[in-house]
Order: sequence, then structure tokens, then C-alpha cells
Amino acid sequence: MKNLLKLSLAAAAVVTAFGVQAQEFPSKDKTITLVVPYAAGGPTDRVARDLAEALRKPLGVSVVVDNTAGAGSTIGTAKAARATPDGYTLLLNHISMSTMPTMYRKLSFNVANDFEYLGIINDVPMTLIAKPSMPANNYKELSAWINQNKGKINLGNAGQGSASHLCGLMFQSALQVDMTPVPYKGTAPAITDLIGGQIDLLCDQTTNTTSQIEGKKVKAYAVTTTKRLTTPALKDLPTLAESGVKDFNVTIWHGVYAPKGTPADVLKKINEAIKVALKDPEFIKKQEGLGAVVATDKRIEPAEHKQFVQSEINKWGAVIKAAGTYAD
Repeated sequence: MKNLLKLSLAAAAVVTAFGVQAQEFPSKDKTITLVVPYAAGGPTDRVARDLAEALRKPLGVSVVVDNTAGAGSTIGTAKAARATPDGYTLLLNHISMSTMPTMYRKLSFNVANDFEYLGIINDVPMTLIAKPSMPANNYKELSAWINQNKGKINLGNAGQGSASHLCGLMFQSALQVDMTPVPYKGTAPAITDLIGGQIDLLCDQTTNTTSQIEGKKVKAYAVTTTKRLTTPALKDLPTLAESGVKDFNVTIWHGVYAPKGTPADVLKKINEAIKVALKDPEFIKKQEGLGAVVATDKRIEPAEHKQFVQSEINKWGAVIKAAGTYAD
């Protein structure tokens, strides 16, 4: 009887301890790690650091960014998928979550099944820009220049699977014009060569291009959204859709994920903290400064987030397969 009593008390203690631990997430003596599968200093890293600070307030603990870059974000994403599912390791990734399943024919993780979805954070528009010596002064003239120079156009990108690479693929598909891809190790060297005239065109995020456009270091022709932007430096740019490129709509969205199996109550607390962060005036101001639009629609809900990513997988899968461009 004594042994049985001891076992019962021990079991009760374990249950109580587990219950307290679950209720106390996040523990005040722990840090939450936000894995970013890109190098420090890039646009996604900047979003992550702003978000980490905004999440710190409602969660009451430090949120640190872990840059684990490489292989088109697959290394950092795999690291997050393998992490202990306790809520202390999260992933911030962008549109790559919808392109990896097609771009990489062999992955060590499954985007749909190995993650818990926690909500979309923002949307980042893209801009079509050209070298400063480009003779075209508007999109109509650029379109004519493209038709006159088929087979001779160099289209830069920040590397296979990058946002600029994907936008370039869709742009070529929409125009039914093949351009020579020129991949770089990141956006910075691509823009440097664009400014220097080594490449002709680039389609990249406003987080990377706005200051270059504002400084008149490059020529800008259009934005990739369905509506014109309100950012002062970009407000006069037409959309590609209104310029005649039918149904063209590309934005680079960012979302937060947790490893599959993270407890439901923990996921709920994180999602609630994300919703608070997205309403933080300081976070909104910083995102607007990057040219990003903070999410306010249903995609901030986990189920809607997952459904949206699946629709994006279908969308980009068709574009990538049509181009026959794979990363492995």
C-alpha cells in the first residue's frame, strides 16, 4: 500500500508539473528562437527582427533571431522542422514555403505535414526595375524595347528560388518571352550590377528597391500588386496588370510556423501574441518603412494561413514546372 501510495503521489506530481509547465508557457527563464532561413541583413531578416521585438511584449520573454541560411531556405526550414515541438523554436519564412515543394524535388521535410501554421505576417510588393541607361521611359516603351530585343535581354535575380527569380519567371511566362537569367548570391550584388548596366532588368521586393528608385539609381516601370502603392517613392508607378500584363499579381508574404506536434494551447498563445504584434503601432511603422503591408485579413488565422499556402503551392508549381527550372 505504501509503495502504491508513493507511485500515485509521484504520478500526480508529474501531471501537476506538466500542467504548470503548459500553463506557464512561455517560461520566464527561457528564450524563444525565431529561425530565419536567410542571411542577416536581408529583407526577411529585417522583418524577423521587427517581429521578434513586437512579440516580446505580449509574450513577456526574449525572442531571438537565428539566421540559418543556405540552399534556397531549405537548410533553416529543415532545422525548424526537426526542433523540439514545445513552442520555443519557431520559423519565419516567406513565399519559399510555397515554391520549395516544386523547386526541390527532394526535401527532408514536408511543408504541409511537418509544420503547425501560425499566421501570415505581411505582404511585400515587388517592382520591375531596369538599368539607368535603359532607353524606355515608361512601361509601354519598355514593352516595345523587350519585343525589339528578344534573345538579348539579361534578367537578374538574387539566386535560384529567390523572390526575384520567381517574379522573373512569372514575368517571362506572362509575356511569353525568354530572357537570360543571371543569378547572384543575394539581392545586393544584383542591384549593384543593374546600376552598373551589367544586367538589363530585375524584379525585386520594395524592401530592396524603394531607396534605389527614390535615389534615381535605377529606372522603375511598374509594381506587381493589383492596386497602386501609396509609398511616396512608388505611388506614381502603374501596376503591371493595368499596363497590359493580364492578371499579374506577385507579393512576397511572410508567415510564422512551429514544428508539427507543438501543443495546441501553446500554439494558441503564440497566435494570440502574433495578433497583438500585428497591431503594434511601432511594428506597423517599421513595416511601412520597408514598403511592406501588415496582414489584417483571415490569413492571420492558422487554418486560413495553411489554406493560403496550399493555393500558393498550386500557383507557383505550375509556373516552375512550365519553366522546367529546378534547384536539384
